[in-house]
Amino acid sequence: MNPHTISDDKIQAAVALLQAGETVAFPTETVYGLGADASNPLAVQKIFEIKGRPIYHPLIVHIAAASQLSVWAQSIPDDAWRLAAAFWPGPLTLILQRSSQVPNEVTGGQDTVGLRVPDHPVATSLLRAFGGGIAAPSANRFGQVSPTTAQHVHDKLGVMVGMILDGGPCHIGVESTIVSLVHGDAVLLRPGRLSVEAIEDTLNKKILLTQPISTKVRASGMLNSHYAPATPIEIQPADELWIRAHQLANLGYKVAVLNLSDHKKCASSAAITRFQMPLQADDYGRELYASLHRIDHANFDRILAEALPATPEWVAINDRVRRAAQGTTNETRILVRTENR
Repeated sequence: MNPHTISDDKIQAAVALLQAGETVAFPTETVYGLGADASNPLAVQKIFEIKGRPIYHPLIVHIAAASQLSVWAQSIPDDAWRLAAAFWPGPLTLILQRSSQVPNEVTGGQDTVGLRVPDHPVATSLLRAFGGGIAAPSANRFGQVSPTTAQHVHDKLGVMVGMILDGGPCHIGVESTIVSLVHGDAVLLRPGRLSVEAIEDTLNKKILLTQPISTKVRASGMLNSHYAPATPIEIQPADELWIRAHQLANLGYKVAVLNLSDHKKCASSAAITRFQMPLQADDYGRELYASLHRIDHANFDRILAEALPATPEWVAINDRVRRAAQGTTNETRILVRTENR
């Protein structure tokens, strides 16, 4: 038996909590979410209180199937149905015009709502049993590293959550791709595992990579500083990575190095610990947040992350590492090669 199989009794217990206006943390293929009944404003408010999340920062509503889109959205364009048919369940969030039943607490006061169908058996079972939408940002304190295991949720939120469903490690490990379809054009708001190229192939047209100023939409994970560990991060080009590591070590810092390229002569030492990261983008994304959680628990003083490739498959990972680095202290240098913009 899979140790992370969730019994029907636990699913029903989670449903009862949601119906009672409480919160439930549950796994998706991307990260663990902190869920509450999306139709219950008081329940949704608990998410903001637990996370310390600004009330203007909108949430994503998770639904069991694309057939529920019209419950939560209106004036749904054909492009939304095409993308839903192609990529749901999966790591894609669509921003659409909200329906009248969506509380302001979910949308941050906007007239739009984010919707997605997650691709995880526990999330699927929970959503089907619950029957409604579950508003669920990542199950962490606002702006911090997202959780990819149930233990991460327990460590950061603990008894503040009504229940934590343990579905094992998330198999993608970075948040969903977010695409807005509310003003005619398809606009990328946040990169994720699902690539721009795959979306464009499905829609048979280009999507915008920057929002027009006149149609600005707020969505989850768009702040400059986000996904940040407690340990400050610097991003360094490969040829400067170990020079900087030894500079910090000589100053008395305990340094963790997220190493991508093969530096055979650069071994760990008493002050420098090397974390060899996967060479493939999907594997790196799966390991990134788990590595940052481990480093925080080990009380390092600095994280040095090797600058990542600038190829399309690394776009989402580059985005998360850069935003995490923006959360470091002012004294920390952030060096990123021009070609990695």
